[in-house]
Amino acid sequence: MSGNGHGYGEQAGEAAPELAQEAAPTTAPSVPAAFGLFSSDTKKNEDLKQMLESSKDSAKLDAMKRIVGMIAKGKNASELFPAVVKNVASKNIEIKKLVYVYLMRYAEEQQDLALLSISTFQRALKDPNQLIRASALRVLSSIRVPIIVPIMMLAIKEASSDLSPYVRKNAAHAIQKLYSLDPEQKEMLIEVIEKLLKDRSTLVAGSVVMAFEEVCPDRIDLIHKNYRKLCNLLVDVEEWGQVVIIHMLTRYARTQFISPWKTDDDIVEEHSENNFYESDEEQKEKDRNVKKTYTMDPDHRLLLRNTKPLLQSRNAAVVMAVAQLYWHLAPKSEAGIVSKSLVRLLRSNREVQYIVLQNIATMSIQRKGMFEPYLKSFYVRSTDPTMIKTLKLEILTNLANEANISTLLREFQTYVKSQDKQFAAATIQAIGRCATNITEVTDTCLNGLVCLLSNRDETVVAESVVVIKKLLQTQPAHHGEIIKHMAKLLDNITVPVARASILWLIGEYCERVPKIAPDVLRKTAKSFTNEDDLVKLQILSLGAKLYLTNSKQTKLLTQYVLNLGKYDQSYDIRDRTRFIRQLIVPNEKSGALSKYAKKIFLAQKPAPLLESPFKDRDHFQLGTLSHTLNSRATGYLELSDWPDVAPDPAVRNVEVAESAKEWTAILGKTKKEKPTEKFYSESEEEEDESASTSATESESGSESEKEDKEEGSSDESSASSSSSEESSDSESDSKESIAKKASGAVKESNAEEIKRKAKGISKTRNTSSSSDTASSSSEESSSDSKSVSDSRSDSDSGKSRSATSSKKEEKTAQDRKTASKQDVFLLDLDDFHPVTTPVAVPTAAVLSPSLTADLEGLSLSGSSVIDVTTQVFVPTKTHEMLHRMTGKGLSAHYHFSRQPDMFGDHMVSVQVTVTNTTDQKIENIHIGEAKLPLGMRIHEFNPIECLEPGGSATVSMGIDFCDSTQTASFQLCTKDDHFNVNIQPPVGELLLPVTMSEKDFKKEQACLSALYLLSNPRDADRNE
Repeated sequence: MSGNGHGYGEQAGEAAPELAQEAAPTTAPSVPAAFGLFSSDTKKNEDLKQMLESSKDSAKLDAMKRIVGMIAKGKNASELFPAVVKNVASKNIEIKKLVYVYLMRYAEEQQDLALLSISTFQRALKDPNQLIRASALRVLSSIRVPIIVPIMMLAIKEASSDLSPYVRKNAAHAIQKLYSLDPEQKEMLIEVIEKLLKDRSTLVAGSVVMAFEEVCPDRIDLIHKNYRKLCNLLVDVEEWGQVVIIHMLTRYARTQFISPWKTDDDIVEEHSENNFYESDEEQKEKDRNVKKTYTMDPDHRLLLRNTKPLLQSRNAAVVMAVAQLYWHLAPKSEAGIVSKSLVRLLRSNREVQYIVLQNIATMSIQRKGMFEPYLKSFYVRSTDPTMIKTLKLEILTNLANEANISTLLREFQTYVKSQDKQFAAATIQAIGRCATNITEVTDTCLNGLVCLLSNRDETVVAESVVVIKKLLQTQPAHHGEIIKHMAKLLDNITVPVARASILWLIGEYCERVPKIAPDVLRKTAKSFTNEDDLVKLQILSLGAKLYLTNSKQTKLLTQYVLNLGKYDQSYDIRDRTRFIRQLIVPNEKSGALSKYAKKIFLAQKPAPLLESPFKDRDHFQLGTLSHTLNSRATGYLELSDWPDVAPDPAVRNVEVAESAKEWTAILGKTKKEKPTEKFYSESEEEEDESASTSATESESGSESEKEDKEEGSSDESSASSSSSEESSDSESDSKESIAKKASGAVKESNAEEIKRKAKGISKTRNTSSSSDTASSSSEESSSDSKSVSDSRSDSDSGKSRSATSSKKEEKTAQDRKTASKQDVFLLDLDDFHPVTTPVAVPTAAVLSPSLTADLEGLSLSGSSVIDVTTQVFVPTKTHEMLHRMTGKGLSAHYHFSRQPDMFGDHMVSVQVTVTNTTDQKIENIHIGEAKLPLGMRIHEFNPIECLEPGGSATVSMGIDFCDSTQTASFQLCTKDDHFNVNIQPPVGELLLPVTMSEKDFKKEQACLSALYLLSNPRDADRNE
C-alpha cells in the first residue's frame, strides 16, 4: 500500500505545475485548484491578453485562434477588444485575417474603439492580398456610425472596381449596410449597383442582386440590359445567390411578358363561340390570330429553360425557388415538371417538409393533376410530427376525386384511430370535406361519422358531431333519424362545441322531431347554470324556436330559461335574453319586429362551405414568409399582374450587341464582311450554277469558312485546321481532295452544312404552311435565301462526286450521320423540334423545284428516288375509348385514318365516333383538361352541341405524339359530366409510307448498320 501511495504522490507532483499554469488565470493563489470553477472572474482571459501583447507572432496567432474558437462556441469575447484591435496593423497575414474576423463580430458593439483604427482599415483597403482588402471593407461597413458614411461610400466605390471578384462581392454586401445606416445615399448606391450588375463574375451576381432587392427593387430598368446575362449565369452562381436571383427574375418576368395562361383559359372560349356561322377562311384567320397573340417571348423561354436544371439542386431553397417560378410564370402544361422535385424534398428534415408541404397544399387546390401521380408520397407516417401530419392530410383531401376516394377513406379510417387527438380531429374534418366535395360518397361518409359517435374518445365524438351538423344542413329532410340519435347522445357528451352543435340542430329542425325537442329543452334547463356560455346561448335559441313553433308545451320552459339568462354572470347571455324576450313575447313596448319573429328565427340558413384553409393563400408569392404566415410580412414585394401588352423587348438587346462587337474584334473581322452573303439575289446564284464543278466547290468551301468564322467556334485549333484544309481543297483537284485528303475537319464542315440545309428546308416549309407576322416572315425569307444558295452549291458538288467509289459514299454518309447526331446532343431537347428528313417529307408533292433540288442534294446519292406515297390499305379496326357503362350511356370509339392531318405535319389524324345509348339528349360533348407528356399536343375537335338518343357523330382530331408511343390522356366532357379517356398509338401509325428501289433500300439499310457501329465502338473494333 505504501509503495502504491508513494507512486501516486509522484504522479500528482509531476502534474501539479501544469495544473497551476492552467488555473493561474482563473484562480487566486490562496484558492485551491479544485475550487477554480467557483472563483471570481476578475482575471479571466488574462493569459490571452498577455499572449496578444507578446512580441512573438506565434503566441499572438495562438491567442487569436483560441479567441475565434471562443466566438464559434458562442462565448462572449468582447472584453478582449482593446487587446485584439492593437494587432490590426500586424505584418503577419494570418494574424491580420483572424483580427478582422474578430472585428467583424464586435465592431458594432465597440464602435468607439473601432473608430480609433479606421486609418488602418483604410490602408488595408489597398493591401495586395484580396482577403485583407475584403475583410477591411467588411469591418468598415460594420461600424454603424454616421460620421464615417463618406469614408464607407468612397471605399465601396473603389472596391466595386477592384480586380478581385471576391472584393467586388463584399462591396455589394457593404451597399446594404450603408443603405440601412444612411438611406439618403440611395442615388449614389444605385450607380454602384448599376455598375456591379454589369459584372460577369458568378461570385458577384447573387450579392449585387440582393443589394438591388434591398435598395431599389422598383428600378426594373437596371435589369433590362443584364437580364439575359443573369439567366445564363444562373446555373453557376452559388446556391443562395440563385435563390435571390430567381425571386427577382420572377418579379421582373411578371412585368415584361404576356401571360402564358390565356392559352388555356380564354382561347378555348373564343375558339368555341360562333363557329356555326363562320366560314372556313374566317376560322383559319381566327386560328392564326390565336397563334400570333400567344407566342411565348424568347426571353421568357430562356428563363424557363435555364432554371429547369436547378430542380436537381441539393439545396431545398433553390428547388423551392424554381418551383415557385414555374408556378407563377410557366404555361400550365409545363408547370407539372416541378412536382417530382418537390416530392423529393419530402425526404428532408421536418422544417423543410413543413414549408414544402405548405406550398404543395396551395398548388394542389388549383391544379390537382400535378400531384395525383404522387398520392402515396403524402400518406402519413407514424413518426411524422403533428404539423406534418395535418399538412399531408390537407393535401390528400385536396387531391381526392371519384377515382381515389375509396382508397383515401380507408386511409382516413386508420388515421381516426391515431393516438394524436389533434390529428384525429383533423381527419374527421377532412372526411367531412370529402363528403361535401364528392357527392357520390356523402352518404357513406355520413354513416361512418355516425358510427364514430359511439367512440370512447370524447374528442373524436365531439368533432364528429360538429362535422355531421354541417353535413346535415345540405340535406336535412333525409336524416331525421340521425338527429334523434344525436339527441340521445346529449347526456353523455360534455365538450361544449359538440353540445352546442346538437342543440342548434334540434332547434333548427324542431318541426321534424316534435316529441324530442321539448324534452331536450327540459333537460338542458335543469343544467343551464352549469353549462358553458356557448351552450347557454344555444339553449336560449332552442327555447325561442320552440316557443314560436310549439308554444303550448314549451311556453313555461322558455320563460324559465329566459329568467335564468336574465341574471347570468355573462353580459352576452344577458343581452341575448333581453333581445329574445322582446322579440318573441309580445307586449306594449315591443315594436313591429315581433311580427316577423318566426321568419327571423326559422329562416332557411345556407349550408356552410367546408373549404381548405389554404384557399386564400395564392395571392402571396409561393415560398415566401408571407405565404407561410398567411399575412403580409415586412419587406414583402408583391407580384404584379401580367401586362395586357408586352413592353418592347428591344430594351434587352443591348448586351447581345456588345458581345457581338467583342467577338468581331477578337476574330479580326471588318464590318463589310457581314452583309456579303445577303448581297447576291437568287437569280444571280442560278446563273452561277452553270460554272465548273471545281469553282462551285471552292465557293462552297469559302462560304462554309465564312460561316464557321461567324459562329465563333471556341476551339481555335479545329477552326484553323478546317480553314487550312478548305483552302488546300480549293487549290487542288476536287476528286483528289475528296478521295485522299478527307480529314476530320472536312467531315465536320460537311455536317454543319447539312445541318444548315435542314434548317433552311424546315423554315421554308413553315413559311409556306403557316402565316406569321411581317417581321418574322422577312427574317425567315432572308435566312431561306441563304440556305437555298448553300444547298444548291452543295447539290452541284454532290453531282460532281457521283463518280467516286461506293466505299467513299458509305464513309461520307457515316460521317454526316455522326456529326448530325452530335449536334442534337448539344441542343436543349425540350425546345428541339425534329426536322423531317427528305425520306419522309409529308408535303413532297407541293414543294417548289428549288426545294426539290435541295432535297436531292441532301440525299445520300444523286440518283436515288424516294417518294412519299398515298396510303394503299387503311384498316377498319376501331379501338374503344369510352365504354357506355363508364360513360353513363355515352360511348366513344376511335381509329387511325392514315390520312395527312389538316392541323399540322407532325399530327396524327384520329377519327372519333361518339354514340348516345341513352333515351335522353346529351349536350355539349367536347374535350376537357388534357394530361399530356412534355411536348405532346392535341388539336381538339369542335364541340358537338347536341347528340340525340341513339344517335352518333364522327369527328376528327389531331394528336402530335412526338414520335413516341406514350399515351395521350384527356377528358371527354359533356354538359354535366367528364370522363378520363386515353389514346395510345401503335408504332406503325407514327410512320409514313415511302416507295424506293431495292438499291436505295440497301443503301439506307447500310446507313443504319453504320450508325449502329458508331454508337457501339466496341463492336466496330471486333469487326476490324
